[in-house]
Amino acid sequence: MKCIDNLRNNKAVKRCEQEIGRIRHLRPVFWVPVLVVALSLYVIFVPHTFWRHVWITIRGNTALICMLFVFCLLLLSLVWSTGQSIDAYVLSFFNRHGHRPRWLDRTMLLLTELGNGIVTLAIALILYFAVNEHLAYEFVLGTLTLWLTVELMKAIIRRPRPFVYLEDVRVVGIRARGKSFPSGHTSQAFYMATLLLQYFQANFAAAVILYVLAALVGTTRMYMGMHYPRDVLAGAILGTFWGFIGVLINAVIFRFIT
Repeated sequence: MKCIDNLRNNKAVKRCEQEIGRIRHLRPVFWVPVLVVALSLYVIFVPHTFWRHVWITIRGNTALICMLFVFCLLLLSLVWSTGQSIDAYVLSFFNRHGHRPRWLDRTMLLLTELGNGIVTLAIALILYFAVNEHLAYEFVLGTLTLWLTVELMKAIIRRPRPFVYLEDVRVVGIRARGKSFPSGHTSQAFYMATLLLQYFQANFAAAVILYVLAALVGTTRMYMGMHYPRDVLAGAILGTFWGFIGVLINAVIFRFIT
């Protein structure tokens, strides 16, 4: 009986992984045009004075400017051949070093989904029905704009995935489509952590827990062979930046309507 239950559980896990893979591998041609049109309409119908207040707020924030500067340095470092060697060395540590039992692979597959759109949708619904519907709107808008930004950057930069460029990469799960820089899962995880922490004004312990979870998502992307270290670091910076932008825009909205 126990063997039958284990077999059923394994089949359920595989079926769940397959369904997640199908959703994740939707081609950009299906959803990018829809996002572009929706966001364009949003920008057009929001008053220009609102965007002016947003720009003034961002320009006066030193931390945001520093994050943008570091992100640009990471982007420029992609042309550095030695940087690629360092990327490959660090990736091999997370991807192949030590014993990798099946339970660890499954744990990593589960943790990486914290940066997935399905988890994001679930959090948005919880925020809408249990916390604050305006926060849910802001959360979804930030997610959509971040998602579009990441995909556009991937299309422009066109950095191949590690398993395409390197021969000895261990791939865990289904091979992700698209390009590598920056990591979308990591950016989404850090965006959620930053936005939620700022909104709820959480204590230090909560901040540590959320950012550790976000960092684990980034680690899983290297463990699974889907991203280089610089992809993950860029995703972390971009997601954190996007989270702070969401908080600042929310403050601007409050001042604008009052």
